[in-house]
Amino acid sequence: MVEEQRKKLGEGRLSDREGNRTIIIGTYKGSKDKEMSLEHLDELKSLCDTYGLHTSKKIIAPLRKIEISTFLGKGKIEEILQIVEDEKIDIIIFDDEILPQQQRNLEKFFKRIVIDRTELILGVFAQRARTKEARLQVQLAQFKYQFPRLKRLWTHLERQRVSGGTGAYLKGAGERQIEIDRRLLRDRISKLEKDIANVRKQRELQRKSRQKQAIPTFAIVGYTNAGKSTLFNALTDDSVLVEDKLFATLDTTTRQLCLPNNQKTLLIDTVGFIRKIPTTLVASFKSTLEEAIKTDILIHVIDASSQQSIEQAKETQKILNELGAKKIPTITVFNKIDECKTKENILKLKILYPHNVSISATKNQNLDQLLVKMEEMVSKLRVILKLKIPQSHYKVVNLLLKEGRTINTEYVGNDILMEVEIPTYLEHVIHQFVVS
Repeated sequence: MVEEQRKKLGEGRLSDREGNRTIIIGTYKGSKDKEMSLEHLDELKSLCDTYGLHTSKKIIAPLRKIEISTFLGKGKIEEILQIVEDEKIDIIIFDDEILPQQQRNLEKFFKRIVIDRTELILGVFAQRARTKEARLQVQLAQFKYQFPRLKRLWTHLERQRVSGGTGAYLKGAGERQIEIDRRLLRDRISKLEKDIANVRKQRELQRKSRQKQAIPTFAIVGYTNAGKSTLFNALTDDSVLVEDKLFATLDTTTRQLCLPNNQKTLLIDTVGFIRKIPTTLVASFKSTLEEAIKTDILIHVIDASSQQSIEQAKETQKILNELGAKKIPTITVFNKIDECKTKENILKLKILYPHNVSISATKNQNLDQLLVKMEEMVSKLRVILKLKIPQSHYKVVNLLLKEGRTINTEYVGNDILMEVEIPTYLEHVIHQFVVS
């Protein structure tokens, strides 16, 4: 029963049946952490809502030490069991990551499905994946998560002893099945990684094509449900799916945007970030997330109306830094200003992010200010230079042909005279060849 429920969860269809009443459990180490843990639990409830699970009860417990076998102490899990039975709970969800052994022991104790935040996020992604690429990436993350948990599927099968009193063990049905499953899972992971690698190659070709055309690229990034897709639609007059749910967008969408000064640009809508994002998910979605880091300018959208906006913004920045996007020029956008009850939150954000624009994407408020900011940023991206390059340095010419736009080329003796438009980040490479 438990494994059937888990299978439905992983396929994103548990909410289609009865048996979706949940209890969510958070922990904190000290009184200072309690408020933050409550906020995390609210976000976990939003994940449950997004998936379609009904949260019947929220519990937050102090955690002095982690029990190796059950994560929480005996007294606390007995207390939770009473609530589970009284409330007729079907699913128990921990906000913290729990180990496979702890998960097995807790399920044996509660006689119900026990999952953690990571498994729920994977279930949400499985449910909301629309394109082939997104489905491939979700499957890869799920298989990597399931691999160390395979043993629990076969605990009902026992090893068999060799008759004759030697004391040695033969591989029983369960042990053989574990090995078969692991091999099958490895094969499927390998196949998925190859398929995703092919997708990454296609994305790389598309990026090189864009670079060759010298079209500036903006990627809209931010915490999930910050209003990225709404802003994307407002700027491009497009109709990308917009929902008041976490992870409404799992796939990147690219559209052309012409700025008021007639500068053509490309705008990319990306998948949102979240706290405690599973490492398997980051690794699997790397080809998609690269759209955010291999771009000219980032537009970091922050939900200014959220009480957790500062923490959400810091979490987004942390993930971007981990992906290698620390040095990419960024426009910070405070969205949903029409929903802000006080100005205090925006004032705090402005101190942390001085280069900003405050907007309401739903009301088209101050979008003209954002477009002006985008024009300013684009003007700083590229520069036109006249160069005199010795033919002995032809590798520099190749680099310019690849990364820049050639305006004029002339051969004089052993030198190549070029007038090129190049990204500003290449200036240090060719500074010695610049003709003043």
